[in-house]
Amino acid sequence: MTLRQLRAFLAAARLGSFSAAARALGVAQASVSELIRKLEDEHGAPVFSRGPRRLVLTAAGTALLPFAEQAVAAADAGEQALRSVRSLQGGVATFGLLRNAAYYLLSDLAQQFHERYPDVRIRLIGLNSVEVAAAVAAGTVEAGLVVLPIEQDDLVVTPLLRDEVVYVSADPARVTEPITIRQLAEARLILYDAHYGWKDPTRRQLAERAQLAGVRLAPWIEVEHVESALALTARGIGDTIVSRAVATSSSRPDGVHTVPFAEPLFDTIALVRRRAEVLSPASQELARLAQQMLLDQRRR
Repeated sequence: MTLRQLRAFLAAARLGSFSAAARALGVAQASVSELIRKLEDEHGAPVFSRGPRRLVLTAAGTALLPFAEQAVAAADAGEQALRSVRSLQGGVATFGLLRNAAYYLLSDLAQQFHERYPDVRIRLIGLNSVEVAAAVAAGTVEAGLVVLPIEQDDLVVTPLLRDEVVYVSADPARVTEPITIRQLAEARLILYDAHYGWKDPTRRQLAERAQLAGVRLAPWIEVEHVESALALTARGIGDTIVSRAVATSSSRPDGVHTVPFAEPLFDTIALVRRRAEVLSPASQELARLAQQMLLDQRRR
């Protein structure tokens, strides 16, 4: 049973003849007759009694009618939903954001998009880059922003912004000169993103450096949020690392000091999408706005 058959059936039932149904559907009368004939043959039951003046629904046709109406209405609603998304006049767009997106002024992304396209609903999912990349690869999120490196099979990766990672301590004596990876291994480290651990992209970079230097990084305290790591650092319990966007933000507590790494370390923020998939207009616009905000941040 196809939508074409159901549309022909509904038109004939509503207008009372195959010729009138054909005119309404913009097809030949023979096409409508053939669609109805196949429908009846496939199910072994006539849906119309062919009278001299008007088609009359049989018992089978009467039973089919409400389901045909529901099926065609659902298909029409689906087509309208797709048209709405394509024209940015409706639908839902889902976009993934890196955990600390607010520090790159991306908290304004939802507001700016809503002001321009008030009829499109948006879901901005703020996860660690590991999960954003996995969600995009799985197709549950159309596109997103991540910190590199990530597993990038079947993903198109577009780097947008580099942000330096710095060492943070409440003890001025520990930040008199750039820190080496060996010094980092000896520090009482407080690291955030505890749930993802060494899968986190920034931690992965540090782990690779430590491996090359023949040392091991073992945090004393792990927490989920960068704000918690900074608060503990400000109390002198240990030291942490953050991106410069975080270090220069209003969330940085008083009494902490920063120093770069002896071998500079950077978080590279990138846009990712599936290689074989074309973004919907809504997701394209979200990606464009996010990219513009990051570029503006870099210029500032």
